Amino acid sequence: MPRIVLLVTSPRLPAGLLTAAAWDVVRAAPVLVAEESELTTALRSAGAEVRVLDGPPVPALLDAVAAHDTVVWLAGPAGDESVARELGLRLAREPGLAELELMYGSWDPPGARLLDAVAVLDRLLSPGGDPWKRAQTHRSLARFLLEESYEAYDAMSAGDTDALREELGDVLLQVVLHARLAEELPEDERWTIDDVAGGLVDKMIRRNPHVFAGAEAGTLEEITANWERIKQAEKARDSVLDGIALSQPALALAAKIVERAARAGVTAPLPSPETQPDPETTLGAHLLALVAQARTSDVDPEAALRRTALSHAQTIRTTEPPPPPPPLPTTPTQPR
Repeated sequence: MPRIVLLVTSPRLPAGLLTAAAWDVVRAAPVLVAEESELTTALRSAGAEVRVLDGPPVPALLDAVAAHDTVVWLAGPAGDESVARELGLRLAREPGLAELELMYGSWDPPGARLLDAVAVLDRLLSPGGDPWKRAQTHRSLARFLLEESYEAYDAMSAGDTDALREELGDVLLQVVLHARLAEELPEDERWTIDDVAGGLVDKMIRRNPHVFAGAEAGTLEEITANWERIKQAEKARDSVLDGIALSQPALALAAKIVERAARAGVTAPLPSPETQPDPETTLGAHLLALVAQARTSDVDPEAALRRTALSHAQTIRTTEPPPPPPPLPTTPTQPR
């Protein structure tokens, strides 16, 4: 029985990186395709017979399979689902014409769509792209990174994993956008998304020797302590508090300061509310004491206050009076 092979490949892999079965079939049978590409060039250079069609593919495939026992349709980057559907319906009506075989010549590796994200942002920030994005700077985009991170946090708190997927995409947009903007910096300052990813990979390998270097895993506490030792050796810091993000919300900042000091074994007396010079610092001292108390109870003060505040907000919504009805429209008087 003649056969038509629908060959699907990943557009995100280097041209010519195909399975052995795919190479066997493209070398043995004519290949039809809708347009030229890097892959068609690679196939021709390896001796395959490739023909670019200038008309509808299904009639051409049926004509070709009548003349050759096997013919290959090289699908485009999107997979050519419409061609497969039309061809499948035709062969279902006339099964004696040929058999239809779907073959995957290559697959997207995990993370392949990240390449698409990089390509899309490159297009948007290149000449002829989006004027708004091209006008941005790291500083002008800073608030958006915070906003998207908070929205992802809200999705986590709500347990909405679908919303979390979308919000993490918005966070990823900010990461790729900042990396693309960095490519426009002066030569001695610029960096790329590969520098970001490469730095992350190197850091994870260095800080997880129990996974990548055969070190003894030990307990979770030992792994955490080893992480901190490696981190400390990487970065020369004058204080255990160096590296804390000072722009984070005050409650989270206080919790991080207390945690970092306790983890390093540094003890310092908390400010006494009774000795403070004004109401603001007095309240601050009380709040800091509560943050320290939360750490001893293994409670996240930021999450605790957020949960209680949202609960109180719901109480307000259920107890507040309804809004007044909108005023009735006045009827204009008729002139006499």
